Amino acid sequence: MSAIIEQIRRDLVSNSDEKTRISGERFFKEPVKLHGLKSAASENIGKEHYSKIKGKPKSEVFDLCEELWQSGYMEEAFIACNWSYNVKREYVPDDIRTFERWIGDYVTNWATCDTFCNHTVGTLIEMYPEKISYLKKWAKMSGRWMKRASAVTLIVPARKGLFLKDIVEIADILLIDKDDMVQKGYGWMLKAASQANQELVFDYVVRNKAVMPRTSLRYAIEKMPRDLKIIAMAK
Repeated sequence: MSAIIEQIRRDLVSNSDEKTRISGERFFKEPVKLHGLKSAASENIGKEHYSKIKGKPKSEVFDLCEELWQSGYMEEAFIACNWSYNVKREYVPDDIRTFERWIGDYVTNWATCDTFCNHTVGTLIEMYPEKISYLKKWAKMSGRWMKRASAVTLIVPARKGLFLKDIVEIADILLIDKDDMVQKGYGWMLKAASQANQELVFDYVVRNKAVMPRTSLRYAIEKMPRDLKIIAMAK
């Protein structure tokens, strides 16, 4: 199976471009490791090779994902995110432990955090709602990416009107966090929730705006009507 990983890496290198790599590195505040491909190109490489392992046991797919994560390259991380999402029908509750470990060990930027959590982790939480307790634990951890993960995992469920009580609880935990990546993460979560329950999010923002970072507040109210934005932004 490792031969597939080797071929993926050869394909990524042969399709890489120095200009794309440099511009990608400049796009992030934190250091990132890039081969230098457009996202569509790396996605196509991932799809091509996944066709060779489709139908393999989830455990084998997860092992390959781990190899991809371990490289530290963003393009390989994206392929790992997609592959782990492809086997979503086989998720079991205990997979949350694997996902938690991957976030803690391998996620080093907002792009891999959001890609992994929006889809793979978020889907597992929808399937097994009792595992939302993990997100509340992550919100209290020290690492910025674990904290951001606790919020951005709920983006898709929030748009559906799910987990509103839990979303408020996670926002409360993260409310005065000083890290901008965390502030943007939970602000985005609230914005997503506002698409299903605008009143709840508006009331939350107004109730907390004296202490809520302006970054989080602006994200949270982005989809609201102008008159509500004026009220929320007023000091």
